[in-house]
Amino acid sequence: MRIPERIVTLLPSATEIICGIGLADKLVGITHECDYPAEITHLPAVTSSAIGKGLSSREIDNQVRDHLNDNAALYSLNIPLLTSLQPDLIVTQALCDVCAVSMDEVSVACQTLPSRPQLLNLEPMSLGEVFDTIIAVGDVTAERISAWEYVAGLKSRVEAVRQRRQNILDKPTVGFLEWIDPPFNAGHWTPEIIEIAGGQDCLGSKHQPSRTITFEEITAADPDVLVVAQCGFDLERSRADMDILKRHLPWENLKAVRDNRVHVIDGNAYFSRSGPRLVDSLEIMEKILWRRD
Repeated sequence: MRIPERIVTLLPSATEIICGIGLADKLVGITHECDYPAEITHLPAVTSSAIGKGLSSREIDNQVRDHLNDNAALYSLNIPLLTSLQPDLIVTQALCDVCAVSMDEVSVACQTLPSRPQLLNLEPMSLGEVFDTIIAVGDVTAERISAWEYVAGLKSRVEAVRQRRQNILDKPTVGFLEWIDPPFNAGHWTPEIIEIAGGQDCLGSKHQPSRTITFEEITAADPDVLVVAQCGFDLERSRADMDILKRHLPWENLKAVRDNRVHVIDGNAYFSRSGPRLVDSLEIMEKILWRRD
């Protein structure tokens, strides 16, 4: 098996993994959403989005649903650019059609590109599987030792949080929203992160895709702590949507509001990307839940 020298990533978390194990210098192409670490943001973006800019959260959701219902692509590949980059490894995912170029399109591209790149598909559903994907990238790139060392460091940080919080009896309930209009609960690894940090997720779908929920479900759950980290939205953009929650929920009557335990997080950087910064997300969650320690 040849060792890749020219790597293209088709999702931001893969870009972060590649850089985390010391292969930033081998990256030749990224996605239009890749913004971390800063050292790679000058690289050409081989993808573009069909979703318009400047839309409200509801308008974005409607466009996404329309595209998925019509089997229309949310993202497209710039094949001429991809061809010119001559990648020998493309890292992508088939977990979520809302997160990256469809696996079918990537597979077809790999078969037609003159460079005949290897395709590595990452689709973790849990924190442990995220670590497995880092090892998989290390295996394919002949950086297995670096990957194992990197994962060992990440696991050590996770275990430190687990040890601090595993014996707590009175765990606060946590309502986590990864979208507001309409509201989506947290799926995949986020409920697990909440558990390790010492909380109880009262809305989530552990190790399953997130799903649309109702404002009534949020009201009925009345969590001790409410966390909003909208997928793909930075802190400022998420804060701009908070009025939507205030209009649709009995805001002042919610326990989290009364106790000043509503937290808005940069969902573009934390919680939504299936990469190493999920450990940062865990540490953020621990601080949210136990800031009074």
